[in-house]
Amino acid sequence: MHDPLSDVVRLLRPRAVFAKGISGAGRWSVRYSQFGDPSFCVVLEGRCTLAVDGEAVIALEAGDFVLLPATPGFTLSAQEGVLLPTLLDPRQIPSSTDDVRHGRQDGPADVRLFGGWFQFDADAPAMLESLLPGVVHVRGVPRLSLLVGLVGEEVRNDQPGREVVLSHLVGMLLVEALRETARGSRSSGLLRGLADARLTAALRSIHERPAHSWTIAKLADTAALSRSAFFDRFSRTLGVAPMEYVLAWRMALARDLLRHHDASVADVAERVGYNSTSTFSTAFRRHVGASPMQYARAARSD
Repeated sequence: MHDPLSDVVRLLRPRAVFAKGISGAGRWSVRYSQFGDPSFCVVLEGRCTLAVDGEAVIALEAGDFVLLPATPGFTLSAQEGVLLPTLLDPRQIPSSTDDVRHGRQDGPADVRLFGGWFQFDADAPAMLESLLPGVVHVRGVPRLSLLVGLVGEEVRNDQPGREVVLSHLVGMLLVEALRETARGSRSSGLLRGLADARLTAALRSIHERPAHSWTIAKLADTAALSRSAFFDRFSRTLGVAPMEYVLAWRMALARDLLRHHDASVADVAERVGYNSTSTFSTAFRRHVGASPMQYARAARSD
């Protein structure tokens, strides 16, 4: 049986490119400027406060996991409003694996975290943002802490095969965070759709057979709903109409095939449900902003 979540994570091609320990003691507050790439952290010991731009302030405690899909500006501090934060540019932080210490530099730390940022395939950040809320905060899931710890070991030890292990660990970390988010998601999107058994049946069918000539009626049948009930439920839950989702998934697959599999435009068109190469090329240009050939050439020159 097809798994839409696994499909999406495979297309994201996640890998960790930077991670390190972070600790703080006494009175401290740091302000990170907007970063853009997805970032994560887990609280190993103690407590601190996280204030992400545009989001409610979160009191973090040991065992908490946080994922920021697009990492806007945020403030991390011993407690909210303690003092004026020190400004930091995350892109200027040294790439060494030495821990970062905030506040008092000597003595035991009051809080210890481990965090870092992911890199994804070129087209992936928008896909990830469409799946998740601005802040993913998960509490009390030991598997996430364990996975983050393993990521830290790989980053620090720099053993042979490091990149392969990291890509798998980060993929697992992302899936665990997505699973937990799906269970309580109130935001429209794929994760909320996967929490609905009727819609999951339709989503699995779309992912399993992207080239099929899908219609609202056919998809409604897979969900055992009337056409109107299915359309309303799908649109409300995922935030897009069913055929818009079908198109978006086909185009995501097409981009991946053109970028990584050296497939011809005609082959890609057939594999994502187009009988005509010209019709596919028109749809691709409208959706992506470039022709399939232009996109493929640009991707291979990266």
